Amino acid sequence: MKAILKRYRAFIIAGIGIVMLTIFNNEVGFKALNISAYSFKEMLLVIPPVFVLLGLLDIWVPRETMIKYMGEGSGLKGILLAILIGSAAAGPLYGAFPVAAVFMKKGVKFSNILIFIGAWSTTKIPMLLFEMTSLGAKFAFTRLLADIPGIIIIAYILSKLISKEEVEKIYEKAELINK
Repeated sequence: MKAILKRYRAFIIAGIGIVMLTIFNNEVGFKALNISAYSFKEMLLVIPPVFVLLGLLDIWVPRETMIKYMGEGSGLKGILLAILIGSAAAGPLYGAFPVAAVFMKKGVKFSNILIFIGAWSTTKIPMLLFEMTSLGAKFAFTRLLADIPGIIIIAYILSKLISKEEVEKIYEKAELINK
């Protein structure tokens, strides 16, 4: 019981906070409940398809293939693949983290995982199409041409700043999550 309470303490504290807010200010409390319910519903619509795709990725793509194309020796090929997969992905950013955990399990290079997360958050194809129609192709491609090198530079700086021991701990945690 203590383990459950400890694991979900943030959720419990937030729930108590919303109840208290509702007691003191009904309008704001119910608005917070509506926003929370909407966010929960949105997560329920996004998370199951992500996990189905992760299961398929885990089964269909061998570890050796992932290492070959996105592992330590992948070079430019791994960077381009990380950008392509991240850009083609659909859904909010929190959907990228389970994918990144499976990538870690499959032996993908840490900098390529960071590039993938950066691409997921910044270079989505639907967003590019929206920007082209709303703001013009010149703006959309200028932003894209600024973002891609920025993502790569940030990923490599982060991978150099984080010690090998810390990266190994992150990979170990990803292994535990995926079991």
